[in-house]
Amino acid sequence: MRPNTDELRVASFADLDTTTLYRLLELRCTVFVVEQEAAYLDIDGRDLEPATRHVWVARYGVPVAYLRVLGEPDGGMRVGRVVVAKEARGSGVAGRLMDTALELVGARPSVLDAQSHLAGFYGRYGYTVSGPGFLEDGIPHVPMARG
Repeated sequence: MRPNTDELRVASFADLDTTTLYRLLELRCTVFVVEQEAAYLDIDGRDLEPATRHVWVARYGVPVAYLRVLGEPDGGMRVGRVVVAKEARGSGVAGRLMDTALELVGARPSVLDAQSHLAGFYGRYGYTVSGPGFLEDGIPHVPMARG
């Protein structure tokens, strides 16, 4: 059995090296655009914002899970772009990401748009459905809020 070499990392955009940035964007594209067939512009400019924190788990140096935490105009926070590589699903990495996201959010209110089938997962972190469901790129989502 191989030892667990998962490393949790957090960085601002300015602190990301080009190889890591490439691999994070590759992971997002692989899951969202290719696997889920959601053809949308993933690179939306928000990754660059100074307050944005990129959170990921690297396994043997390669990102296998990712999310970003963003500041919102109302002073709250947004968790987004939560993604786990197919080979890492069920290994607990999404929970590690969410634990870290909540540490970054602190006591501030936060929101996220969850794929509907994952609402229960986010519910374990204190999020509740906060509005009607909607389709995003043909995938059912629900808005969720915490705090």
